[in-house]
Order: sequence, then C-alpha cells, then structure tokens
Amino acid sequence: MILARLHQDCRGLVLLGVLLGILWEPGCTQIHYSVPEELETGSKVGNIARDLGLEARELQERGVRIVSGGRTQLFALNPRSGSLVTAGRIDREALCMGAVKCQLNLEILMEDKVKIYGVVVEVRDINDNAPSFREGDLEIKMSEHAATGMRFPLPHAWDPDIGKNSLQSYELSNNTHFSLAVQSGADGNKYPELVLERALDREEKAVHHLVLSASDGGDPVRTGSARIRVTVLDANDNAPAFAQPEYRVSVPEDTAVGTALLRVNATDPDEGANAEVMYSFRYVDHKAAQLFELNRNLGTISTKGELDHEESGFYEMEVQATDNAGYSAGAKVLITVLDVNDNAPEVLVTSLSSSLMENAPKGTLVALLNVNDQDSGENGQVVCFIQENLPFKLEKSYGTYYSLVTDTPLDRELVPSYNITVTATDRGRPPLSTKTHILLNVADTNDNPPAFSHAFYTAYIAENNPRGASIVSVTAHDPDYGENAQVTYSLLEDTVQGAPLSSYISINSDTGVLYALCSFDYEQFRDLQLQVMAQDSGDPPFSSNVSLSLFVLDQNDNTPEILYPALPTDGSTGVELAPRSAEPGYLVTKVVAVDRDSGQNAWLSYRLLKASEPGLFVVGLHTGEVRTARALLDRDALKQSLVVAVQDHGQPPLSATVTLTVAVADSIPDVLADLSSLESPANPEDSGLTLYLVVAVAAVSCVFLAFVIMLLALRLRRWHKSRLLQAPGSGFAGVPASHFVGVDGVQAFLQTYSHEVCLTADSGKSHLIFPQPNYADTLISQESCGKSEPLLLSGDSVFSRDNHALIQVSPYQILFSEL
Repeated sequence: MILARLHQDCRGLVLLGVLLGILWEPGCTQIHYSVPEELETGSKVGNIARDLGLEARELQERGVRIVSGGRTQLFALNPRSGSLVTAGRIDREALCMGAVKCQLNLEILMEDKVKIYGVVVEVRDINDNAPSFREGDLEIKMSEHAATGMRFPLPHAWDPDIGKNSLQSYELSNNTHFSLAVQSGADGNKYPELVLERALDREEKAVHHLVLSASDGGDPVRTGSARIRVTVLDANDNAPAFAQPEYRVSVPEDTAVGTALLRVNATDPDEGANAEVMYSFRYVDHKAAQLFELNRNLGTISTKGELDHEESGFYEMEVQATDNAGYSAGAKVLITVLDVNDNAPEVLVTSLSSSLMENAPKGTLVALLNVNDQDSGENGQVVCFIQENLPFKLEKSYGTYYSLVTDTPLDRELVPSYNITVTATDRGRPPLSTKTHILLNVADTNDNPPAFSHAFYTAYIAENNPRGASIVSVTAHDPDYGENAQVTYSLLEDTVQGAPLSSYISINSDTGVLYALCSFDYEQFRDLQLQVMAQDSGDPPFSSNVSLSLFVLDQNDNTPEILYPALPTDGSTGVELAPRSAEPGYLVTKVVAVDRDSGQNAWLSYRLLKASEPGLFVVGLHTGEVRTARALLDRDALKQSLVVAVQDHGQPPLSATVTLTVAVADSIPDVLADLSSLESPANPEDSGLTLYLVVAVAAVSCVFLAFVIMLLALRLRRWHKSRLLQAPGSGFAGVPASHFVGVDGVQAFLQTYSHEVCLTADSGKSHLIFPQPNYADTLISQESCGKSEPLLLSGDSVFSRDNHALIQVSPYQILFSEL
C-alpha cells in the first residue's frame, strides 16, 4: 500500500511538472520582489493583483492560487488586499546557507485562464547573527623558556551572515606578554594567531587569562568572545614543603578498618613532573605500623587494623615528602584513640498481640519487652520509650522488663492500625539506641451507623418522564469495616394521594439509585417528600434516615385554555358590540385565557391572527384586550370577524385560537334588524355545509318552477281551446270595440285580467286579494258566474311553498312575483 501511495504521489508530481511546462508561456516575464529576512507572518511582499493586472476581488473569482509543488509554502495570497504575504518565518541562513544571493521561486496559477506566472522573491540579509566560537574556553600551554615572537594558532569565529554583516575583525584583551595577529586565508576567512611578545616566568605568573573577541560590520555591531587560558610550564628548581610541621587527629576506638584518618599535604612550586611528591613513613613503631598505613601518592593515613583504647590510646610517627629530584621535607603525625560507647541496647519481644478489638478496655496488654545493654556503667544504663500521641504506654515491670499496654480507648475508624516504635537508649557518650517496630491492627466492631453524604437531598425530575427513569443517587458511608460497613438502602413506607409511595418511587438497595415507577404530572402534584433509610449488616444493625424532596419540573404539555369568550354549545359564535362612534383604543372585549402549566410555560401572549378588516382592531400582547386601532367608518362592514391566537412561552410553544364576531352598530335595534347576517357557522366546516345546502335548495326550486310553468302552459292551452269552441260574442257582450283587434277577420280580446293570490308557509294565514280590474268596463260571463270552475279559468295563481313564489296566470298574461 505504501509503495502504491508513493507511486501515485510521484505520478502526480510528474503530471504537475508536465502541466507547468505546457502552461508556461515562452518569454513570459517574471514578477520580482525583494524583502528582508525575519519578517513577521502576514507581512506584505508585493501587490500581486496589481502586477497581474487584476483587482483584489478577482483573485478569488478567477481562482488565482500559489502552486506549492510539495515544498513548505513560505508565502500566501491575501484575497482582501490582493497582496502576496509571508506565511511563515523566512530565515535566509536556513534557506540559502553560504549563498551570496538568496532567491525563492514560486509559481502562481490563474485557473480561469489556465495560465502560470513566475514570481521571484529575493531575501535580503540582515545582521541577525553574531560571530561565535565553537569552543568558548581554550587552554594553551607554553614553556617558560619559549622564545619571543613565537605564534600560536587560535580558533576562528564563524558568522552565517554575508557582506558587511559577516565577521570583520578580531581583538585581544590588554596584556603585557601577548599580541594578536590576523592572517587572511585563501578562502577569504580571517584566522587569528597569538604572538608571544615578552618572555614568560612561571614563578612570576603561572597562568595568563586572555579574551579573544570577534566583531561583524552590521548595524548595530554584534560581537562574540572566547576565553583563552595560557598555562606556563616550568623546570624543576624547587624542593617540596609541608603545609604544617605537625598533624594531630583524634579517632574513636570503634573506627572501622580502612577509614581515612587524615591527609598530610606537601607542595612543590615546580610544574608537571617536577612537582610530583611521594610520601613515606620516616619513623613509626612496630605497633603503629600494624594499625596504620600511608598512601604514597595522596599522603592519606588510614587504619588497617582494629583500634582499642584500653590497649593504646596514643600513637606518634613521622612522615616525609620527596620529589623526583630527591628534594624532601618532613612532618610529625600524632593520633589519639578515644573510648566510645560501642554497644547498643537490645530489645527482645517476649509476648505480642498482633490484633486488638477497638472496644478493648484501658490497660489491656499489647506486648512484653526485655531490654538490656552489654556495656557497663553509664553506657549500660538504658532508657526505653515510645513515640508521643499514641493511645499506649510503657510500664516498668521488674528488672529489665517493660509492658506495653493501652492508655486510652481505641477507635478503628480513626486509626485502623498502629506502627509502634519502641526506642531503647543508653546513657553513653554519645548514646546508642535501638528501635523495635510493633505493628498492631485494630479489629472492628459495629459501633457506627451509616452516615449520608448530605443532611438532606433535593432532586428534580421533569414531568412526563419515562417509567424507570433514574432520579437521583443517595450515598451513605459506614466507617466500619467488612460486613459492618455493607449498607443497604430502602424507602420508608408512606402514602401519596391515597396510593402507597412504592407505586411511585423505587430504590436500588445496593447502589441507592432512585427510579421513577410512573410518569409524573406536574399539574397533579408538584413535589414529593420521602424518607430514605440506610442500614448496615452488623450485629446488631445500625441505620439512619435522610429526607429527600423530589420536585416535579413543569414541561410545556398543556395548551392555553380560553375562558372568555366561551364557545357556545350550539356551534354559533358570540357577538361583541362596537359602536360606530368608538374612538381609537376603544375596549371592545377582552380575551381571557389560562395555562395549567407554570413558569414561562404559563406566560401567555396574545396576537391577532386573522381579521376581516385588517388594521381595524389590535390585541394587547399581554392583556388580551381587543381595542379599536382607528375610528370606525361608514364603509366598515357591520360584521367583523377576528381570530385571536393565545400562545405560551414554552419550548416548543403551544397555542390556541378563538374566533370573535364584532357587530358594528350604534343601537340594539340596528343589530337585531341585521342579526341574521351576523350568524356565522361555528367553524369553517359548518359554513361550507350551509353553502352546499343553499345550492341544493336553489336547484330543487328551479326544477319545481320549471314544472309549474309547464303545467300552467298546458292548462292555458286547454282553456284557450274551450273558449274557441263557444259562440262568438256570447262572452263579450257589452265590451267596447276598442278592446278588440282584428287580423284577417279574426278579432282578439286585448284586455288583461289580473288577480293576486298571497300564500304563506302557514296555510292558516293564506288569503286571496281580488282588486278591481284595471280597465273601465267589466266583462262578466254569465256561464262563468253560474259555474263553480277553478280560479285558473279566469286567472290562475300557483304558489310555490318552498320558494315563497306567487304565480299569477291570466288568459293572456302570466305574472311571477317572489317575496
């Protein structure tokens, strides 16, 4: 996989190189910039947008970007200013070490034209490096017989800067023996040399300290320095000498074999091998030779046998120091052996209890100790004690025996174990002591009840919680140990609204986690008080109780309930009155709503959702008051319909709407006269149903009306035929001739008879009206008056019960009137 990835990367680089080669225009001029090194990130290098002939905003639009080619990108494009800026630290010495001219090349791709532009950024050097020596300290050794004028090479300094910022000169600190010479090498570097100007004398001055400084030509000038230590070598022309003629030392008798007691020191003013000194005993007795030895090179005197003060308390000897030329010097050594307390007391534990109950009474024996010391006199007198602040004490029994007993009651919960240190010290000088450690474990008894971590608990649970939800965890700690510390949890029995507490809450007996067994309703009850008991497993068991207050948090699960206006049970809407003379701000009515939730879930806001006349009414945001927003005009409709929305502030918010009908009238009779027009369906569905019913009734009425017309036409035709069969003029005697017209010898009667019939839905109230005819002369037919024919013979009237229509029919004219 790695080889495949490398192959893909290489192929990508090759394709990129080919693309750059194709897109590069021959003879295309490069863009040159020059910046000093060590610029801050984001510093401007040049206005690349201007040099490309673009506006700053066009860089991003035309896809202008830098083609990195896999290198760490030191520059970036600023799309806002259109500038080429630095994207990192530019260190000329790191990029172009040793080069006189440092140039960085990059390519800029313009994607919309698929064109490459070359950019060359020259990095100018600044004096950011001081000359430095590879070694800060240098030591040169010279013989005191060296000839003047001798030259000693010195290390040269190194400065990575170029030009005048590079190394320019060297300087040597002031002295009377040396001078500085600088040689220029073929590579152009300067090499310093130390020249001896005056003869050296080691006895006069053995070491010369010099400082070599190197400076560059920058502004400001930077310098570096190295310390030179010139050591003058000497010839052997002096004898050794001890620092003091006599050496004294006192050592205890229990000094271990091989212990260095003292060191004699003789020095020779010469140098090197001429100053080497060898030590030896000049005089020593036989016993001292068996107990002490002298190191020939270091001059250290140490023991090689055991010292005994009772055998000998003092030794005297002489030592000498000799150099390579045979010169020597001598000194005395006096050694005193001191008597010491070299035996420590011994403590033996003859009886021990490793464990003790914490309710053990005072004075209970813990251990019996036997203390003795092999020394005699004060060195054999022993004092025995234990550390302070312990519930124990040592009591002297008899002879050298001590009893360790309890002094105060023990408490395992405070200290489960004790590490008792018994110290036995003699009265010697210096005193010797022996420490014995006794580990005592305190066994537990069930003497502590469980203790809750809080004096009381407060928990919160949101209403509508899922069954089995975790509510809170109570924790009780028993400081006892083992079974005495095992705690079980339970709830004290109680009732909540007539139901046992166990039907609402349960507790895990091992962990103390409380769970909800039902879904709580904030509107049903808001808090629950219960007692939790923690009991340990000791014998007898101890227990403790804690109070827990469980508060049910309200959730926005109830929509606002509108109290006024109340919705009528018959499906109609209430009517509110607003006089036409009402001024702007006139209180028309008030929408009253409540929310069973609490807090912000019950904060209600009112707004006008829909109005038949927008801008006529406004609703108070928090009060629900419906007021006029402007004066009422004559063109305003008598009936105004408003839809008011009531919304709470819960998350998510819930809302309810109510429809108000406002009657615009100055008096009650005006309202009653148009009351039928104010009736509106209780809801949009009822309004649509009424429309469908009206359309259906109109259709049926039209069908019935057509049927009646056809029936009248048939009866009229039949009546006309019957009249034609009668003798001419029998029925028209006494009628003026002006009432007839003749056509081809046929005369027709032109007078119209009109009768009006009024019927209502209630047949008991129907009546007929026979007004006088609208002509001067009255035609009365003898045959007609003598017969009881239907009214339709002279003028038929048909009344439609459904449509309240009166149909008047005459022999020559049919009139319809709708009430």
